[in-house]
Amino acid sequence: MSLKIFDLDGTLIQCDSSSQFCQFCVEKGLVEDSDYLFKERQIMQSYSAQKMLIDEYIKLQVQPLLSLTVSQVADLSDEFVKLRAAQYLYQQGRALIEKYVKQGDRVVIVSATAEFIVKAIAKDLGVSDVIAIQIECDGERYTQNIQGIASYREGKVTRLQQWLKSENLDLTNSFFYSDSINDLPLLELVDNPIATNPDDQLKRHAQQHAWPILEFSS
Repeated sequence: MSLKIFDLDGTLIQCDSSSQFCQFCVEKGLVEDSDYLFKERQIMQSYSAQKMLIDEYIKLQVQPLLSLTVSQVADLSDEFVKLRAAQYLYQQGRALIEKYVKQGDRVVIVSATAEFIVKAIAKDLGVSDVIAIQIECDGERYTQNIQGIASYREGKVTRLQQWLKSENLDLTNSFFYSDSINDLPLLELVDNPIATNPDDQLKRHAQQHAWPILEFSS
């Protein structure tokens, strides 16, 4: 058995699930701010430049959900996957996960997206192990604050190492599939980095270091 780690957005799914979820919230009538999607796009534009302020993004994304219970947000996330996100999932990625599960490998999705979104998509993919951005709760409702370390850039490494310790696992013969240069810290940590649908910066880095490059078709 070896650990197979997957990023989510751009890697397993042909979109940014956070942005799609924000759009879904607007369509559901949960958003009162007419500039909400404009503000979301502005923050997201800084992601590829490795300058995104993840706390700022989460505060904006959770704003429409403050009146909902955690259970209601989970139901909304399941509905989002069924009506929106599922159509963007790469079938090659789904098949790869199914292959690894059948051969007894441990599959985990590590994402810089809010946990309630990632868990819903992971459930559709048959993956139970998820490391994603956790959001603090105040009673039965989410706040706009990140709980603990955000699983973003170097934070993915820290969160994964914490998870490995709790599960009594290590990274021997581990694989990590990612599309983003933001995931370079974790790609450099595993034994087998796989640049998957890579952005331009990651593709150049992968070519320079002779890493495998995997391209899923839409």
